[in-house]
Amino acid sequence: MENKTITLSNGVEMPMLGFGTYKIPDGLEVIDSVTNAINVGYRLIDTAWFYNNEKGVGRAIKNSGMLRSDIFLTTKLWNSHHGYDITLHAFDQSLKNLDTDYIDLYLIHWPGKDKFVDTWRAFIRLYEEGRVNAIGVCNFLDTHIQTLFDQTGMMPMLNQIELHPWLWRQNTIEYCQAFNIALQAWSPLMRAGKMLEVETIVNIAKSHNKTPAQIILRWELQQGISVIPKTTHIARMKENINVFDFQLTTSEMQEIKTLNESRGIGSDPYTMMLDFE
Repeated sequence: MENKTITLSNGVEMPMLGFGTYKIPDGLEVIDSVTNAINVGYRLIDTAWFYNNEKGVGRAIKNSGMLRSDIFLTTKLWNSHHGYDITLHAFDQSLKNLDTDYIDLYLIHWPGKDKFVDTWRAFIRLYEEGRVNAIGVCNFLDTHIQTLFDQTGMMPMLNQIELHPWLWRQNTIEYCQAFNIALQAWSPLMRAGKMLEVETIVNIAKSHNKTPAQIILRWELQQGISVIPKTTHIARMKENINVFDFQLTTSEMQEIKTLNESRGIGSDPYTMMLDFE
């Protein structure tokens, strides 16, 4: 069985399976959800400025009784904050919201059109100053990442993109793997229950005495891809994290891969320009 952590290209160790907080409202709801996730065993917590719940996430971590160093905390820079100086300012605001001295992983949320290189230069500065332990991107495709490297000489340490059996970006996956860029799947269960009803997945789940959600998460993890499923229900938190005690066969892995329809729920990274100036 593979490890429950992945080592990023700079040597930082990150949990393979984390807890996502998208659309969990700030205040008691996100505080309770993150608290429950930590109590269940999650050690990677993923948030973003755009989620508008950084304060609650920070409060939950602060009150958890865990050492800050035992929690791997990710947040993201929103589109309207692109540009060198504004990125540095936005980072300070996220630090303040989260009530922490550093971020484990800081990500550019979307590439946008023409400011992401300057933004990446600010990320490099934050990394070199030791204010973040690792830097990366979200929703970047091959050409975006290559541009970053060509212009700055530094590759992201992680790329968080929408990945699940119905949307398997093989070209981007192979590109990232070739350059030792860790991959992390957002919406690994596609947020929609329909994928959990697919006959192929249901049958494989029965053969392993697991749930369809566990099969999908296991399928992604077994390919070396980190996942950050989101739920506010404790029972599902426990279900989602209980995926390291079995292994899918080669034929089962291939069966699930054939489900790809290049169909996702997120925006196209090449055209998504919401809030970009």
